[in-house]
Amino acid sequence: MTSLSPVSPDPAAPAIAAPDPGLRRDRPFSRRNLVQTVVGGYLPLLIATLVVFLPLLWMVLSSFKQSGEIVTTDLKILPESLNLENYRTAMTTVPFGQFFLNSTIVTLSGATIKVLLAILTAYALVFVRFPFRNFIFLLILVALMVPPQVSILPNFILIAGIGGKNTLWGIILPGLGTAFGTFLLRQHFRTLPASILESAEMDGAGHWRRLWQIVVPVSVPSIATVALVTIVTEWNDYIWPLIITDRPETMTLPVGLTLLQNNESNAAGWGVLMAGAVLVIVPILIIFAALQRYIVAGLTQGSVTG
Repeated sequence: MTSLSPVSPDPAAPAIAAPDPGLRRDRPFSRRNLVQTVVGGYLPLLIATLVVFLPLLWMVLSSFKQSGEIVTTDLKILPESLNLENYRTAMTTVPFGQFFLNSTIVTLSGATIKVLLAILTAYALVFVRFPFRNFIFLLILVALMVPPQVSILPNFILIAGIGGKNTLWGIILPGLGTAFGTFLLRQHFRTLPASILESAEMDGAGHWRRLWQIVVPVSVPSIATVALVTIVTEWNDYIWPLIITDRPETMTLPVGLTLLQNNESNAAGWGVLMAGAVLVIVPILIIFAALQRYIVAGLTQGSVTG
């Protein structure tokens, strides 16, 4: 009967290290994972949401309150009743309809021209070869770093000199160039495959056809992002319309709030001012809700490759 001797390990074979207990992965619903998720994710998100949402909520609730419910030592969060008197006062004290029409014209005209110029400029910087192309893009980047307040005085002298004071086109004209939109669309256009445009060029398509039939349709999320940012900026612009207009018939909604504040300067006017602010914000919130799904897609398009 033969005896079986233990097999000695091969000294040349690599040793298998025992798993380190410290590197063990926790279960998805373990206490440690839940604490890390709540503290590192949900809690900062909740705080940021409350910082943005609570002032808006307070503004909406105050728009239904009477003066005694706002200016008081006894804090009242909810209004006693949903009274629309503040909204009626806000819309009749100042020509709110004219302000809304002016803001709509300025926003639609300015945003449309800005987006078109951004598309054309970004396409030229990417797909058209011409001298000093990189230098021009560098100037656009420099324009992003210059605060708009620096150009207020030169713009006022120029626009007032050509008769643009107290006109809607005087509000629109100085801000038609958009460095942000050009930069964002240029970065996106650079991610498009060159083979698509080369095939279209071989088929005889010119720049205009390649732009509107190929580049623009595949760049809708980025273009929608530029449009949304431009619309919000145009609608909320306050400093330049305040400087270039001093007549109610050419004022926009943000400037109209200043006129409303001057008429309702006492403590009893806080509810009216809150109602006016709600009327200014609601249209842009509706537009934002309609286009917000394009924001992430537009800002991250082209950032993931593989």
